[in-house]
Amino acid sequence: MKVEHSLEQEKTSGNDDIDAIRTGKKWTWVCGLLQYVSFYGTGIAYIITSATSMREIQRSNCYRKGANADCQTGKNIFMLIFGIIQIVTSQIPDFHNMTWLSVVAALMSFCYSFIGLALGFSKVIDNRRIKGSIVGVPAKSAAQKIWLVFQALGDIAFAYPYSIILLEIQDTLKSPPPENQTMKKASMSAIVITTFFYLCCSGFGYAAFGNDTPGNLLTGFYEPFWLVDFANACIVLHLVGGYQVYSQPVFAFVEKKLTQKFPENKFLNKFYAIKLPVLPAFQLNFFRLCFRTFYVMSTTAIAMAFPYFNQVLGILGALNFWPMTIYFPVEMYIVQRKIGAWTKKWLLLEGFSMICLLVSVVGLIGSIEGIISAKLAKM
Repeated sequence: MKVEHSLEQEKTSGNDDIDAIRTGKKWTWVCGLLQYVSFYGTGIAYIITSATSMREIQRSNCYRKGANADCQTGKNIFMLIFGIIQIVTSQIPDFHNMTWLSVVAALMSFCYSFIGLALGFSKVIDNRRIKGSIVGVPAKSAAQKIWLVFQALGDIAFAYPYSIILLEIQDTLKSPPPENQTMKKASMSAIVITTFFYLCCSGFGYAAFGNDTPGNLLTGFYEPFWLVDFANACIVLHLVGGYQVYSQPVFAFVEKKLTQKFPENKFLNKFYAIKLPVLPAFQLNFFRLCFRTFYVMSTTAIAMAFPYFNQVLGILGALNFWPMTIYFPVEMYIVQRKIGAWTKKWLLLEGFSMICLLVSVVGLIGSIEGIISAKLAKM
């Protein structure tokens, strides 16, 4: 979660993130590119997730009308609604500087996580048995089983996307105390809390639904209606702000680079004051309006073209896991600690990195195969 910072800090965070890597200029830019690609992909995933939760609220209310009610609704309309909301919020001045955004997002996360955990636990008790098995979901063939395992590795890798905003967060901290001390405490707390909720929700979810466990756990429950609706509403509210948390660094980076390159261009640099009734004066920049609108439209279009929750998360997880979570941190540690090549510690770290690379590769392959299979199945 981002903490409060100024517009100038936001605009310089991209360069600071890149400068944090000291393993060569080429790899520095690769790291920066992967970070912004991850931001973009996470926006796509958030659109799919929000649309799924919005549809479940609609379906939940529809089912109250009776078992014979026609409750089949596509996701596209909800993706469009979410996209329109993001087009508006992306134009709000200093949206990234609103402290309450982090507070609300954190509260929403705890709310739907606790609700999902409680509903999963209660369903296990209600079933009076633990569903599923240690071998997982059955497949028609060994090849299909392997694809599913590969895709699952990608989904697991997505569970910890913290690395892609870690430097963004550290760049906004105030000193004293030293940033590294604050980040160590924050990172440890974040990892412990997320691990607890991920393990509990996934474990009780599989125990409750077995092989029919949905990708989004809350979509498997319909009662109590009000509680399920509230949990899904928390997800949507969280992701409305979450989309901006991941998108604002991209906006700032692109806008800064272009304004520096073309300082005399009025389309890029000129702002027009617009006074709306009741609201304070709004500074309109046509490039910002066009670029941010196109950005949101592109993520929405891709989400509508590939609305496959697990597979999309698997691809994002696989792309981000090894380079951002493993490779660069390991190489930075080796350089910082001046660990000699071919020493015992060096071999251990590099071996660990190679194993994680293999996990990312098979996760990416499995997730791409999953999207292709899902797309072909609808044709």
